[in-house]
Amino acid sequence: MSRKRKPLPLLEGVTITDVAAEGKALVRIDDLVVFVPFAVPGDVVDLQVTRKKHSYAEAEVVKLVKPSPRRTTPFCQHFGVCGGCKWQMLPYEDQLAAKQRQVMDALRRIGKVELPECNPILGSERTQEYRNKLEFAFCNKRWLTKEQITSGETLDTGNSVGYHTSGTFDKVLPIDECHLMDDVNNRLRNGIRDYALQQGLSFYDVRNHTGLMRDMMIRLSNTGELMLLLQFCIETPDQEQQAMGVMQFVADTFPEVTSLQWVNNTKWNDTFGDLDVHLYKGTDHIFLQMENLRFKVGPKSFYQTNTEQAYELYKVAREFAKRPTPNPLIYDLYTGTGTIANFVAAGARKVIGIEYVPEAIEDAKVNSQINGIDNTEFYAGDMKDILTDDFIAEHGRPDIIITDPPRAGMHADVVNVILNAAPERIVYVSCNPATQARDLALLDAAYRVAAIQPVDMFPHTHHVENVVLLLRR
Repeated sequence: MSRKRKPLPLLEGVTITDVAAEGKALVRIDDLVVFVPFAVPGDVVDLQVTRKKHSYAEAEVVKLVKPSPRRTTPFCQHFGVCGGCKWQMLPYEDQLAAKQRQVMDALRRIGKVELPECNPILGSERTQEYRNKLEFAFCNKRWLTKEQITSGETLDTGNSVGYHTSGTFDKVLPIDECHLMDDVNNRLRNGIRDYALQQGLSFYDVRNHTGLMRDMMIRLSNTGELMLLLQFCIETPDQEQQAMGVMQFVADTFPEVTSLQWVNNTKWNDTFGDLDVHLYKGTDHIFLQMENLRFKVGPKSFYQTNTEQAYELYKVAREFAKRPTPNPLIYDLYTGTGTIANFVAAGARKVIGIEYVPEAIEDAKVNSQINGIDNTEFYAGDMKDILTDDFIAEHGRPDIIITDPPRAGMHADVVNVILNAAPERIVYVSCNPATQARDLALLDAAYRVAAIQPVDMFPHTHHVENVVLLLRR
């Protein structure tokens, strides 16, 4: 016979004291640390504990007794339900301070290496409409809030277009207005949604793997170009005809779309890197501009989603890559579409870029060609398989390595090859200070951290980029 669980406590009149990781706030009660989403330091709140362990607990605000003087009014109607932009109620300067602490805490706690003073974080000039890429899911099950469920009203639980909320995979929160991109994202999403509903088109059912309308991706360029990619799940000739009707509707209704493409995805997941993308109208790419360089970006290409801040980030990487003697050989690891490689090429003898996605490498080569850059070489493949001691023996020992890995950081084999290559300096660009700190500990025997520069790419979220300069001991 199982023991009856004790009910979790209600904590009344608690004052939130600090900002924590993952966009949460915290308060310490005796020896217990309580993590709370959507709260601001200085808020006096009633908390319902939802999970309790020996040394920490998780709780949610059930009543805002007295708002903090630091609290600001969220600008989005979907705040608190949508999984993004969780810090809208926190002043931007407080967000930046929290992100800088987050970077340094990770480097000290996980890296345990000697660190210089951190440079002040570079904030984003635009804190709304700053993204150049958004993705929205079509779903036949709508996410309902607790308030909607308990209201007693008869609610539509059917088709919706928007974002998956945290903790669910088979429901989508309908989005009417998103402030992450220029208003074109709202016109496209809502227009296509309304057309699909009027035509009675089926929305995707994640559990049963049925339904025509599946996903949409919007990419907006600072050169005035606009890409739209629609994902369908086409399994019958009738559905193919319906899908082409959607494409023609978009072509007729939104002439500002310069690259209109589609993909038939009948897989169980919504990734399309291994699928054929079909061009319906316009070009199969857009260009983004940075200084005097133009970068070709296709539907499968990686490009930093905050265009203006990407420029600030890459300027930091370029500055850190400078060395006293000219014309270095630079390796750019995880090069993507070659943005950093081409950005630093003017000050290098040669730049060698390596990236896992073949299509991105082809774009990187094109980006060099269209910008008249002839001192770059690009190679596609898994980093730990491409970057070997034999590769370095063939292509030359780098003076500088720039590395911008995914959130998981660098594979241990890659770290070992870097150590064997022994470049003068390493510029480590990271979107995850925790895995960056882990990798710095592996490099510490041979390299010291000479500079730290956080960059905020994602206002109103807890995410932060960080650039570290390492010099050989």
